[in-house]
Amino acid sequence: MTIEVLVPAEPASSQEAFGALYATIQQFYAHQMQLFDDHDAERWAGTFTEDAVFVVPTLDQPVRGRASLAANVRRNKEQQERSGEQLRHWIGMLDVRQQVDGSLRTRAYALVYATPRGGESKVSRVCVLEDELVRSRGKWRARSRLVTRDDLALATSAAA
Repeated sequence: MTIEVLVPAEPASSQEAFGALYATIQQFYAHQMQLFDDHDAERWAGTFTEDAVFVVPTLDQPVRGRASLAANVRRNKEQQERSGEQLRHWIGMLDVRQQVDGSLRTRAYALVYATPRGGESKVSRVCVLEDELVRSRGKWRARSRLVTRDDLALATSAAA
């Protein structure tokens, strides 16, 4: 009788630790996006570091710092109230990479659903979200965020 001993590529404890970290980061994004969709400006901005940089292609320049992040959410709320649309963000295909300095690099797809009053929901935008997350005051926070949109990236590629 032959007994085969299988050894995992990484120790189980390391895999379990990463699994717990991954679940924590998924919860971070679920909480953050619900704050954003609820227009809870100050609490959403609090999920970023004080000196955070947020780059999104629909703005002329990067948004820097919590006060500017919160102001942007309030502006979004006013625009949505005028348009009569409710936006919801869904984050998926999350990739988490641990860095030597303890920070995390994440990359995920973000689908933005728009629902007009009395209308049907539709996918409004398909984006890629790339973040640097750091521990600050005992919580994960985004230090930088780069958002790219598939429709704008395709338009830029076609023009080149």
